[in-house]
Amino acid sequence: MDFDPALLRTFIAVKETGGFTRAARRLHLSQSAVSHQIRRLEEQIGRPLLFRTTRSLALTEDGEDFLPHAVQILQSLDALARRFHPSAVSGIVRFGIPENFMGEQLPTLINQFSRAFPAVRLDVTVGTYGDLRAKVSAGELDLAVVLSELSSKSDENVLLRTKFVWVAAEVFDLSARASLPVAFAPAPCVDRRIGIKALNRAGINWHITFTSPSQEGIRTAVLAGIAVAIQIQNDVRPGMRVVDGQYGLPSLPKAEFAIILKKGERVPAVVEFTRMLQSMPQPLARTDRLRKSS
Repeated sequence: MDFDPALLRTFIAVKETGGFTRAARRLHLSQSAVSHQIRRLEEQIGRPLLFRTTRSLALTEDGEDFLPHAVQILQSLDALARRFHPSAVSGIVRFGIPENFMGEQLPTLINQFSRAFPAVRLDVTVGTYGDLRAKVSAGELDLAVVLSELSSKSDENVLLRTKFVWVAAEVFDLSARASLPVAFAPAPCVDRRIGIKALNRAGINWHITFTSPSQEGIRTAVLAGIAVAIQIQNDVRPGMRVVDGQYGLPSLPKAEFAIILKKGERVPAVVEFTRMLQSMPQPLARTDRLRKSS
């Protein structure tokens, strides 16, 4: 049985994005075209691969079995294409990324892109969300991944959805303190802006006891037990506990990591890197097990 690679790519895109509409955006197809390709693949196999309702989509048991084979076939075809049909794409891609995103996936992305496009130079900048936004706006970066509150806009460039949470060390104790000690990054910072707004709305007596532009610095203050801070849900470390609802702390908004791009015409190298970034397995952020307070 010969499988059309286009049908396999569509099937994988539907699984990774969680829906036909988002898969259509990734593949630059219409939703009806995606539905038609999935139907063709299921007819060729003779079994349903997806279980669909008006509100959800999941793989059937056959779909779960079929998925790794489809991924392996496409990886082999892509490797073959890279080996014998080297790309003519060249130039420089200036990419910005926050320190708490991608983790072990970043070397894989860089390696795959460099192998696929050896004539492209990739310059990576690790920085804060505010700095990365400013550099993209100033044209110093071609694209960057940034964190913001959940947007109602198109999710075409959204890589990961998560949530802001209040965290403290497992040994943190507020009983002897007159006000809540908080650790924030310097302004402008999305965590700081969201946190101060939430604290003031809740009428909590608080003060900033630790400031660091680095997320690692903020985590150090939290783990030392000297402050409460805001983290994304996927980035809560061992030794921390989520304290939403404790000490009068209100719930925080949902969040998303998304790609922002420099205004103007995009060169082919940037287009190809953006496409590869969007196709990386999700989630890309840290996935340490949350240790929620009881």
